[in-house]
Amino acid sequence: MKIIYDPKVDAAYIRLKEGRFQVVTQRLSEDIAINYTADGSVVGIEILDAEKYILRKHKQPQIELVNLQPAFINNK
Repeated sequence: MKIIYDPKVDAAYIRLKEGRFQVVTQRLSEDIAINYTADGSVVGIEILDAEKYILRKHKQPQIELVNLQPAFINNK
């Protein structure tokens, strides 16, 4: 999983699957869309106006893993 944030347009993309896919986009709201493949696998989630949803009052995003442990940390 990869989370990409573009501050120039205040948009975030949560990529759940790596690779190139033909996707269908379903809008959940004006700001949030889900991309999934023809077989229903979710590829990613797009969040517009991301600061409102992700950063909120914090300078750094607050991410909490519940019942998950990161396999490793990659500082690319």
